[in-house]
Amino acid sequence: MSPLGARPRGAASAPRHACGVFGVYAPGQPVSQLTYLGLFALQHRGQESAGIAVSDGQTITVVKDMGLVTQVFDERTLASLQGHLAVGHTRYSTTGSSSWQNAQPVYRSVGDAGFALGHNGNLTNTAELAAELGMLPGMVGERSRVDSTTDSALVAELIARAWPAEARSDGRDLERSLEAVLPRLQGAFSFVLMDDSHLIGVRDPHGFWPLVLGRLDGGGWVLASETAALDIIGAHHVRDVQPGEMVVIDATGLRREHRYAEGDPRLCLFEFVYFARPDTRLYGQSVHAARRRMGEELARQAPVAADMVMPVPESGVPAAQGYARVSGIPYGDGLVKNRYVGRTFIEPTPQLRGLGVRLKLNPLREAIEGKRLVVVDDSIVRGTTTRQVVAMLREAGAEEVHFRVSSPPYRWPCHYGMDTGRRGELLAADLSVGEIREYLGVDSLAYLELDRLRRATGAQPSAFCTACLTGEYPVPVADADGDRKRVLEEPFLDLRPVDAAG
Repeated sequence: MSPLGARPRGAASAPRHACGVFGVYAPGQPVSQLTYLGLFALQHRGQESAGIAVSDGQTITVVKDMGLVTQVFDERTLASLQGHLAVGHTRYSTTGSSSWQNAQPVYRSVGDAGFALGHNGNLTNTAELAAELGMLPGMVGERSRVDSTTDSALVAELIARAWPAEARSDGRDLERSLEAVLPRLQGAFSFVLMDDSHLIGVRDPHGFWPLVLGRLDGGGWVLASETAALDIIGAHHVRDVQPGEMVVIDATGLRREHRYAEGDPRLCLFEFVYFARPDTRLYGQSVHAARRRMGEELARQAPVAADMVMPVPESGVPAAQGYARVSGIPYGDGLVKNRYVGRTFIEPTPQLRGLGVRLKLNPLREAIEGKRLVVVDDSIVRGTTTRQVVAMLREAGAEEVHFRVSSPPYRWPCHYGMDTGRRGELLAADLSVGEIREYLGVDSLAYLELDRLRRATGAQPSAFCTACLTGEYPVPVADADGDRKRVLEEPFLDLRPVDAAG
């Protein structure tokens, strides 16, 4: 039986991330427009759906739909969302189908009003939580009160069930419910939540995915997945929300900073390699500068005689610049990227699917013909795109193609929020570097060593999750029988509904 709305696995070669979250508390300011801009800055973290929830102190209004931020919201819609606090979300699904029901923020009506939640990450004890709620995989509707099929919806249901039977005058019901629920969650989560008068940010004890706190001129507060989202609205970066921390913002300002669990930082290393925007700062370090250092380390580790260093645009650009600087080989552009191509849905035949890379990248024959090329990219996950890029360069007359990757071989699936759920889909899972070189059709291939990559970030080497590179999982995940294991071949649990006709 096939899940409704399931995405074809293996369709993408690069790793894809779960989501971007944003929240703002700013009385007297246009919070819906600020949230729109913040989500626009986080669009790279998810392109399937977008949503905004706004409170005016009495009512929470949620608007969400499938598509990019600019497709979901226009000036008229934003003008109708009046209030003093808001949360927003842009999604790329890693669990649950790509559907309107699974777009976020998730909203629950409970108590005198309700709450809205946006989630970046994946939980690893979803089966246990579903059993605790008396649910079966795929159960939705009136009995469960869960109208979505994601782990985010399960968290919202847990919060609703933990809601105090009698509301207290201090208005801290959401905060108290979270305190009861958070210790039961395992895996990766960065949450932004709101009720009618509070904005809350939460990060899991390992801090797998980033969440930052910012301040607006005039007294408003902002939560966002990346500092780039603060920059776009003119907010100042105050600090990161710490692993295992909950921050609460209300009319008095930043009212509470609560460590609900002992923190053990394990930020996803691929935030530096690929996910984060280059103008973002992580662990106080510039992502762009870190990527340049990765290329410099790669040039020292794997030099080669060549005529030009070129990137696979765009995330490979800083590393290619770093490689060129250290190697002394001239930097040049050999591929043009169509910046207006996002997702493509015209994939009815294998022949048309094969044109997907050509829709996005096209070689500059005059720049590469007859030349020995060093081609730099940030990662190789499934290898399909890389192989097509190499073929295009050969067709355009490249004499030699030497491929350099600014991260180690991607060998293990991620269960914390990247779309790599099965090890069998990963090119490097069972192939040596030499075998991958032959598959890609390149003259030489080198991956950046892990120690060099860690050093290039400028952060503490121990402060990262490297599960996809090493198979060492900071949080165990459960297999289909519920046994706790450190490594899995399959995703932990898919809560998508099954086809009723199946």
